[in-house]
Amino acid sequence: MAKKILYFILIAAISGAMGYFAADVAITRRLASEGAVITEIVSNNDKTSGTQRKIVLANVPDFSDAAEASVEAVVYVKVTQKAKGPQQPSSIFDLLFGFAQTPKDQVGLGSGVIIKPEGYIVTNNHVIAGADVIEVTLSDNRVYQATLVGADPATDLALLKIDADRPLSAIPIGNSDDLRLGEWVLAIGSPYDLRSTITAGIISAKGRSFPNYDGQYRVESFIQTDAAVNPGNSGGALVNAVGELVGINTSIISQTGAYAGYSFAVPVNIVSKIAEDFIQFGAVQRVMLGVSITDVTAQLAAQAGAAEVEGVYVAEISKGGVADRAGIVAGDIITEINLNRIRNAAGLQEQISKLRPGESAVVTVIRAGAQKEFIVTL
Repeated sequence: MAKKILYFILIAAISGAMGYFAADVAITRRLASEGAVITEIVSNNDKTSGTQRKIVLANVPDFSDAAEASVEAVVYVKVTQKAKGPQQPSSIFDLLFGFAQTPKDQVGLGSGVIIKPEGYIVTNNHVIAGADVIEVTLSDNRVYQATLVGADPATDLALLKIDADRPLSAIPIGNSDDLRLGEWVLAIGSPYDLRSTITAGIISAKGRSFPNYDGQYRVESFIQTDAAVNPGNSGGALVNAVGELVGINTSIISQTGAYAGYSFAVPVNIVSKIAEDFIQFGAVQRVMLGVSITDVTAQLAAQAGAAEVEGVYVAEISKGGVADRAGIVAGDIITEINLNRIRNAAGLQEQISKLRPGESAVVTVIRAGAQKEFIVTL
């Protein structure tokens, strides 16, 4: 009887070891298939007579270098809107006895990004709109009062300037045109007053735009990410895996007001152009192509002989406008601006918004199934 019990114990032990080994091999293979480099370190375990197996992983996402390189360039922005006068009585008692509430200043919080060592800081227009006082706190807790260089509601961008006692740590500027879907990015800012908070995600989509309900002119071709962004992140940095600025975090889609999986940033190529306009000219230099456009449908693509259902369809041409003078006609499908692929109206708007009056652009169109290129002086 004792021999049978020992036999079953031995079989169970062997089966368990084989199952553990199989599971361990499966995990190792899965990690290797995902790009991890597996290094095995086998050492004696002092507590048992067996061995201890440790797996060291390399080539897995590690954003510590990018975070450390860029976090010092992200600042905390506090805005104050001064109370304009005594508030109205809040009750019949206050009205009868002449009491009035003490006026209170309105305070708002956000983030900003140092783009030049001389003290130029980019943030969102909605962060500083209506502010009487703008205060900037650096990552080392130095505090400065900022002046507003310029604000552009159309892109929701604003440029601030502080006079620091020494050159500041400016963030390296990347190229948002080079971003790829699925690429890792970091969002850095001060959500809920939690300063220098870093979250990670991927590029979920490019060229996003929102419905325009108020009819105001907008330039929207947002980078969509799933990096967590909350109130207070506005104006903060969207950074790629090598620590370069690729966008300014601007908004979220949420039914609660808190992060729900979708965040949006203004591409840095638009940000850089707007900031340089304010520095050089004091105002945004904006161009017009002189066309009325709509996104391409399968029917419109077939009419133009296009092989793919993307780009923008030219519905109308402004007579005498720059597109008309260049030779673009209604019915063309614009597919590229300066060799940058155009997928939708937001993408066209993004490429055009990077140009200034007097500059030229190469516009590629599909017409009657053939590709044509036109040089347009804006």
